[in-house]
Amino acid sequence: MKLVKWLGGAAVGASLLMIGTSAFAVTIGFSQVGDEGDWRPAFSKDMQEEAKKEGIDLKFADAQGKEEEQLKAVRSFIAQKVDAIIIAPVVTTGWDQVLAEAKRAGIPVFLADRDVDVKDKSLFVTRISADFNLEGRLAGAWLAQASVGNCNIVEEQGTVGSAPAIERKKGFEAVISNFPNMKIVKSQSGDFTTEGGKKVMEAFIKATDNLKDVCASFAHNDNMQLGAIQAMKEAGLKPGKDVFMVSVDYVPAMKDALAAGDANASVELRSAIGKYIYPVITEWLKDKKELPKWVVIPSDLHTAAAPAR
Repeated sequence: MKLVKWLGGAAVGASLLMIGTSAFAVTIGFSQVGDEGDWRPAFSKDMQEEAKKEGIDLKFADAQGKEEEQLKAVRSFIAQKVDAIIIAPVVTTGWDQVLAEAKRAGIPVFLADRDVDVKDKSLFVTRISADFNLEGRLAGAWLAQASVGNCNIVEEQGTVGSAPAIERKKGFEAVISNFPNMKIVKSQSGDFTTEGGKKVMEAFIKATDNLKDVCASFAHNDNMQLGAIQAMKEAGLKPGKDVFMVSVDYVPAMKDALAAGDANASVELRSAIGKYIYPVITEWLKDKKELPKWVVIPSDLHTAAAPAR
């Protein structure tokens, strides 16, 4: 299997991404999106395990995909007077008020994985995450090369309003817009789940006469693509051969799909990122040094051999 490493903007704040252990007792509240797909639970597990290694008292709250639950969790962390708060936001909007409450309480907020859209950027210290836009561009660049710039695409979008869905789509479209014969012909949200991806692909198959004239499936995460693969096989199609399959995450099941030839490319979104996140936070708590507003975690593109067309 071919591995193409792309560091993109990883040089920004690269010196901050060092594995270390906290030298003092720290209590951190972490509001997680939920447990959709395979990537999110792996991320949560890593954050909890790394916290133990670092000697951090982690208060973990699962929002179950609901923004209102995240707001409650953040306010609970404020009431508990934690040393810092980490948020992996369900959606980008609606954060100004609660972040202002945290700031008034003197509790620094750090964003993990996803971004927020707020007027006052001083409401959070920094975001520590991969570049979702780059992930979309990597997927688009791979597909442009594989299809020789001639491709009708169906797209399984992530949760509407979420940072990964917004940025992966923007990045992907920024690349394919350079090729007049590449276009997205169908697009629908599968909410980052295998079941959602399967339902979306079933609808695409029905609407396009069994994917007639469709060249590729681009999914905003692997779980939706894995669901799409199921739907295509049930319809008698050969994913990875009849249609190019490119997505994001590189979860274990996608590694198997690549090896089996059912998928063609996946941009890796690292789930083991506690080792990147906690040192940034603990060092900031020690010295309060100003950080860039975005500490970038690098992304890799993994591919299987391109099928004969």
